[in-house]
Amino acid sequence: MGTVTSAIVVGGGIAGPVAALALRKAGIAATVYEGHDGFADGVGGALSIAPNGRTALAAVDADHVVERVGTPMSGMVMQSWTGKRLAEFGSFDDLPPMQLVWRHELYRALYDEAVARGVRIVHGKRLVSVRGGVAGFADGSTAEADVVIGADGIRSTVRRLIDPSAPSPRYVGLLGFGARCGPAGVAPTGDKMHLVFGRRAFFGYQVTAGGDSGWFVNLPSKDPSYGATFSREEWLPILADAFAGDRIPAVALIRGTDPAALVVTGGLEDIPSVPVWHRDRAVLIGDAAHPTSPSSGQGASLAIESAVQLARCLRDLPVPAAFTAYERLRRARVERVIATAASTNSDKAAGPVARVLRDLLMPPMMRLFANPAKWRWQFDHPIDFAAPVAAEAALSPSGRG
Repeated sequence: MGTVTSAIVVGGGIAGPVAALALRKAGIAATVYEGHDGFADGVGGALSIAPNGRTALAAVDADHVVERVGTPMSGMVMQSWTGKRLAEFGSFDDLPPMQLVWRHELYRALYDEAVARGVRIVHGKRLVSVRGGVAGFADGSTAEADVVIGADGIRSTVRRLIDPSAPSPRYVGLLGFGARCGPAGVAPTGDKMHLVFGRRAFFGYQVTAGGDSGWFVNLPSKDPSYGATFSREEWLPILADAFAGDRIPAVALIRGTDPAALVVTGGLEDIPSVPVWHRDRAVLIGDAAHPTSPSSGQGASLAIESAVQLARCLRDLPVPAAFTAYERLRRARVERVIATAASTNSDKAAGPVARVLRDLLMPPMMRLFANPAKWRWQFDHPIDFAAPVAAEAALSPSGRG
């Protein structure tokens, strides 16, 4: 049996509220401490919640949150810059369909769900220290619980405090952009996301029957700080020019975007492996433990999975055994996803010579990868919240896998 009855969750983004919901279901009181004074309304672009993320949310009775704010995605269509369809990846009939969501809407929906269920979320608490179960904040205040959970993102303070030698985020060679826009005279894609390897950049878009559109761009750049001083008005023509001559609707969608709607993510990053996930009474989840680049399409879903699995472990096992079981359940899976995304990033950021080779090899590669069985391991990841953890964790692979 677990011995944890209370938890401090550092970070009120996506993973934090889900962790608090899962902990409450496990009988553990949780308070979320967020460093920012205000809300993250309007912050962030589009992301997908994969079937495995929805399965994890369902385990804590929260899948309805995504259904309320998301747009169904029944599949993805891969295209070349010529407009040629290379492959189509459909959803699995026996799994929940993927959902396209805007980060700020998902954030607020999860935040409101947590508060409605009695979770306390405290703003303006920037973490500066962790000693045992005591969290110290920049304003001089402290909070104490049985465990401290770092859900504070890719630049996690908790990660640095438990391991000062932890690796820093790695730039993956791509700048990220995205926007939601109205009708732009582009044919609807229905409930399918189209993903295009352009000659100079990568483009993704989905257009509803009503004409509402969402798009994103991954722009190769050797310098992660390139364009740091550019305004949104300056970025839009640069992005449109990146697809000039490509026989896809990227230019029309970008030109039809209100500059105020453009989200500039900046340099995309990951960390291939975080060596230390827990120490003493502190543990990491989400991007604090396993940050993957957006190319995975799995960042939020993996964070949700980890939050739910950690709650199960803390319910059933004492610390530190709970932390060990949690890492055994998670590390091999998340690092495999990170590595898969890194390979995708290499294709997106290919140089002129590599692009020619990529475009020649892509059609046969896409036919190979179109086999759904090759990707099912990512999406088919059931979590039986009620099942005891002990026996399951003992059989799970340890280490990095």
